[in-house]
Amino acid sequence: MKNIVASVGLVALGATGLQVGSVSAQSPTDASKPWSLGATLRGFYDDNVNSVPRGDPNHQDSFGFEVSPNIVFAMSTEQTTASLNYQYTLKYYDKKPFGNSDNYDQDHDFTVLLTHSISPRYNLSVKDSFVIGQEPDFLRAGNTFTVFQRVPGSNIRNYGDITFNAQVTRLFGLEVGYNNSLYDYSDSGGNVISPSLSGTSDRLEHRAHVDAKWELQPQTTALLGYAYGQVNFTGDEPIGLRGNGTAIMSADRDWRSHYVYVGAEHHFRPDFSGSLKGGVTYTDNYNDPFTSETDLYPYVNASLTYAYAPESTVSAGFTQDISATDVVGSSGNGYARNMETSTLFASLNHRIMPKLFGGVIGQFQYGTFKGGSFDSNSEKYYLVGLSLEYRFNPHFSAATGYNYDKLDSEIGRSFDKNRVFLGVTATY
Repeated sequence: MKNIVASVGLVALGATGLQVGSVSAQSPTDASKPWSLGATLRGFYDDNVNSVPRGDPNHQDSFGFEVSPNIVFAMSTEQTTASLNYQYTLKYYDKKPFGNSDNYDQDHDFTVLLTHSISPRYNLSVKDSFVIGQEPDFLRAGNTFTVFQRVPGSNIRNYGDITFNAQVTRLFGLEVGYNNSLYDYSDSGGNVISPSLSGTSDRLEHRAHVDAKWELQPQTTALLGYAYGQVNFTGDEPIGLRGNGTAIMSADRDWRSHYVYVGAEHHFRPDFSGSLKGGVTYTDNYNDPFTSETDLYPYVNASLTYAYAPESTVSAGFTQDISATDVVGSSGNGYARNMETSTLFASLNHRIMPKLFGGVIGQFQYGTFKGGSFDSNSEKYYLVGLSLEYRFNPHFSAATGYNYDKLDSEIGRSFDKNRVFLGVTATY
């Protein structure tokens, strides 16, 4: 069973890793066949379905249940491995969430993985994750939240990645990669007074990188890298007003970025490894017709993984980067171009007894708005999740969990929410 994580993971069957951008898929439970079928039935309680401040008219709690079948196909040859995972979730609320036309939601999650060894020195990996859903964790790609509230409708997020590794010599290698993330929200038709989520957040994010790697020791590899990023907002709607009365359009917030960094990958022991990248990011908000803002930010990407016992692992990481935001904050001085975000995350999966497993996840995100009326204002997001799973046999398990989310915002949209679930999963 995949790790149960974050907002949608603990309550709404979003079975993704803590780092959503690194897509994963389950393998069939029986190695003799290339496919498996599964289904989960869960009941849940959410004390703040709409993720709004307490006292808001749309603050409501809800009980509900969800049914989630899935199918996994995996194959492996001497040089190639591939897997395909599809999961459908029908979630029913006893009280209709704000913005819904019905008491239920439908989620779709497609994941494709492919790795191919061209030769002992060259290999290629391709990943794609396509989802349709409502919960912010289900819709993000990467570690950073850009939208914190549940979003009604059939919202789309796609994340794709292709990476080529070449071991040029015994000590020198190259990694070349490209990934993109697409976001398409159902909420559209906004205006300068009340912009829609499509207007503020529909976008296509690109990033291409080249890393040069040197093996300093058998356990240590140093790297020097460059990455180019571009974010294009595709909502094509007015989202605010400038001081001169002209409309701010979605595409006015486009930006490009250049990353230069150094780093290292180190295996402390066979079951304990870590990596670190650090450098600077130069961004250019080139599409604003009235002003062209440029900024320089620190960039950090660090992670640790330790498999300290059979079926027991702990991992942690930290990122420092820029990210998109759904907040516009237009004023005579401009608008929110993006956010500078620091994200700390960790997860623990522990085999308590031969058939009993426990999980703990946590995340803290600190973001600062850049530009507009909210310039330098901050938001802090906290997430804690606990889960227990009992595996009766390889085909049947039961799980329960609790999740707490809290947004502490200086711009007036703070909220907190508690969620619990209890359910069973069968796999064939």
